Amino acid sequence: MLEKMLTWSFLTALLTSGVRMATPLFYAGLGEMISEKSGVINIGMEGVMLCGAFFSFAAALYTGSVWAGVLAGMAGGMLISMLLALVCVRGKQNQTVCGLALNMLALGLTGYLYKLMCNAGGHLQIGILPQLPLPGLKKIPVVGEAFFRQDILVYIVCLLAIACFIFYRFTRTGLAMASIGENPMAADAAAIPVERCQMIACALNGALGGLGGAYLIVAQLGMFSDNMTAGRGYIALAAVILGRYCPGGVALASLLFGVANAAQIRLQALGSTLPMQLLAMLPYVVTLCALVLTS
Repeated sequence: MLEKMLTWSFLTALLTSGVRMATPLFYAGLGEMISEKSGVINIGMEGVMLCGAFFSFAAALYTGSVWAGVLAGMAGGMLISMLLALVCVRGKQNQTVCGLALNMLALGLTGYLYKLMCNAGGHLQIGILPQLPLPGLKKIPVVGEAFFRQDILVYIVCLLAIACFIFYRFTRTGLAMASIGENPMAADAAAIPVERCQMIACALNGALGGLGGAYLIVAQLGMFSDNMTAGRGYIALAAVILGRYCPGGVALASLLFGVANAAQIRLQALGSTLPMQLLAMLPYVVTLCALVLTS
């Protein structure tokens, strides 16, 4: 098995799968980074992604449009995130407790609504986004196949990361929003509208987190299942911490976790003698180890 793992074909397939599995984490991580830079820690990112996935699936199923699913996923994520904003930003309640409560709410709500959809009968499956290879770049060995033969949402998240970097590094508004997370009282004294900025950040958090959940539907699976995010929201939180609240760092951390997830699937396909349960633990073990090593 080791000989198969060291081949170019295996490494290419591993990295390609890793990029696809890192993309929803990257979307959610960018959303969480924006929220945390404004002083709102959204522990409910798991619920945001789950709502994004469900509403994306429902919209795509009933309209027949993948892009309607993408927009609905963003709206579903914003809905749950703005609920957190109302309770925590306006109501000044504990962010951790409210975030965990929203995770449980999203899990129950999406499961119930999906069962109602299933009772209507029929095979609940939608089409997914096609690949969009970039001419020339796709021919680069290993890297070309992994990064430049993907769907359009992979390219969009890379552009969003660049936009986030420019926004926080070179614009007054970005610096003002980042200052809120550092010291909200000082930002308020400097006439920065703290509450309004936090509400905007929560809306962006929900839109990007919902898009991360929608990606699981419209670009990977084409179907919904109960608790399908399976802890990806928490891994996105870890990616933000590991990435030091920087878009580039979040991208690398997301790719690390995505490759770890892809590795456990590839190892199972190769017929590894390790128990399946141990292999399934690999992405979460990598997450814990990365946080411990960088703490």
